[in-house]
Amino acid sequence: MSAATLKPEPKPLPTQSTAERPVPLDRPYAPVHKRPLPPGRPREWYVTHNRRLKAMRLAIALLDSGIQPGQARDETIGATAGLIGVHPPSATTCHMVRALMRYAR
Repeated sequence: MSAATLKPEPKPLPTQSTAERPVPLDRPYAPVHKRPLPPGRPREWYVTHNRRLKAMRLAIALLDSGIQPGQARDETIGATAGLIGVHPPSATTCHMVRALMRYAR
């Protein structure tokens, strides 16, 4: 078979990621599978680790719903926390959520 008879494969159609389209938060998010944390670390490590996980979950939910970092006030983040089933975040966690959202853009 010659090279002239080979046809290039068609390119797949582009898809739209969830970061570019709003996803309603009216459906509950699936519960996160939790694994045990490694033993023997200082307490502050566990506090920081859990805060980062919570901030990441909140940032993902806010970005999926189409909220920009400038629109993410503490009240908005707190309302989203109730929707996804986590405790209301502290001011430090809200600050971390906005930083993650800015980084993800």
